[in-house]
Amino acid sequence: MKTKIKHCWLLCLLAFCSCSSWIDIKPSDRLSEGMLFEDRQGFEKAINGVYVGLTDRALYGRTLSAGIIDFMAQYYTYGSGSDMNSMVGAYRYEEDEIKAIFQSAWEKAYALIVNCNIIIEKCDAKREVLSDVYYGLYKGEAIALRAMLHLDMLRLFGPVYDDASKTEKSIPYVTNSDSEISPLLSAEEILNFVIEDLKVALDLLKSVDPILTEGVRNESNNDGGDNSLYYRQYRMNYYAVKALLARAYAWGHDGRNALIVAEEILREVQVEGAEIFPFVEHSAAVDPSVPDRVFSTEVIFSLYDSYRGTEIQDKLFIPTVDQIYTFSSRRLEMGREYSFYASENDYRYAIWAKYSNAGTEINYHRKYEDVSGGNASKFNKMVPLIRLSEIYLLAAECSGNFEMAKGYLDKVRNNRNCPSSTATETTLMDEITKECRREFLGEGQMFFFYKRKAMQKIPNGKWEKDSESQTINMNMNNYVVPLPDSEINMRLN
Repeated sequence: MKTKIKHCWLLCLLAFCSCSSWIDIKPSDRLSEGMLFEDRQGFEKAINGVYVGLTDRALYGRTLSAGIIDFMAQYYTYGSGSDMNSMVGAYRYEEDEIKAIFQSAWEKAYALIVNCNIIIEKCDAKREVLSDVYYGLYKGEAIALRAMLHLDMLRLFGPVYDDASKTEKSIPYVTNSDSEISPLLSAEEILNFVIEDLKVALDLLKSVDPILTEGVRNESNNDGGDNSLYYRQYRMNYYAVKALLARAYAWGHDGRNALIVAEEILREVQVEGAEIFPFVEHSAAVDPSVPDRVFSTEVIFSLYDSYRGTEIQDKLFIPTVDQIYTFSSRRLEMGREYSFYASENDYRYAIWAKYSNAGTEINYHRKYEDVSGGNASKFNKMVPLIRLSEIYLLAAECSGNFEMAKGYLDKVRNNRNCPSSTATETTLMDEITKECRREFLGEGQMFFFYKRKAMQKIPNGKWEKDSESQTINMNMNNYVVPLPDSEINMRLN
């Protein structure tokens, strides 16, 4: 990347504005590198700046969570015109408006990667100001975040991964903060770097992450001290790194290692009576006044997005917006939702609501709708990026034993208030795919699932219950977003 990227990290640095919670933050004045890393608090500001940067609308604050990436997964209805949603639903990546969206995602991601590299370098250069605990936490989190961003850029801009394509040049893997242009590496090389980074991060975190001894601590420090060792669901914690490792192995079609890591996670976090990430309770999922629609207790890693309600829910899902993101344009029982969910008792079905206006009745999605009261403060601004159900479904997919695989699948279904699956050995993968679709709505994972599986047919976003075209044919090129023009031009100069 060019020199300009090196200093983009300054744009993401944010400082605390509350003594009660590290996640109560607001933009601060720019700080110099020298001033920032003079003490432990400076490192804290720097790493928090990365987390806040991840909530940018160009990244997981919309585009790579509930926005464009889920349109690419054909979750939402769209027309056949020239509006942005129609273009992206038809995979018209050559359109200027679509190019701009992915250009922004690319630039934001690599700017944050450089931020991570600066933190990693400073952890060693300023080792004397950090205790062993904070050295391990800050460096481990930064390395893992670097890996996560590279993995998602590979999943977005890289090829459909297979033996033929994995040697093709794809994206750069940036591991320093200097001004040198990093070469384009093959998809296989990128994935190897991701896996190696995640292993290094695990080694750094395994003896210092409080989640291993104290749990998620999704609350403020009751002693009135700082909260730097709290809110581990909002940090790249040890189990989040492990989950990313399983995800990376799966992307490289290494089902054996993906299963090993997934089952390690489940054994460690699902100890009966001492679950670190327990499944959401019935009372919380269906609470009429303070529903936990993100199933927060089982979220392994998430972002705290102060603008989740206004920038995701209000901009995409409320019925009054011009381009409402919805499964169907008609009422709930006539749309895809009715056949999409196995039961009306499904907790995920309950996040939909009907809206009537001037004789027109539509349904809309409320996953990120703001709620208040009760325990809402623990999940109201949460944007899930990795959850427990993904690990169960990955274990089901990679298990070579039908009964064990079905057990993992049913674990998810039963904890969504659904009956056990009727899957056979022949239909098991289809049932896992359907469950993934139900789970990942609004979280930016389903398009990557289809791409990883190189699926030639996927559900049609325009399909209504009584129409014929339930699926669309996927060209493998539909899965590959072209590199931004700026990146290509830079390498031509």
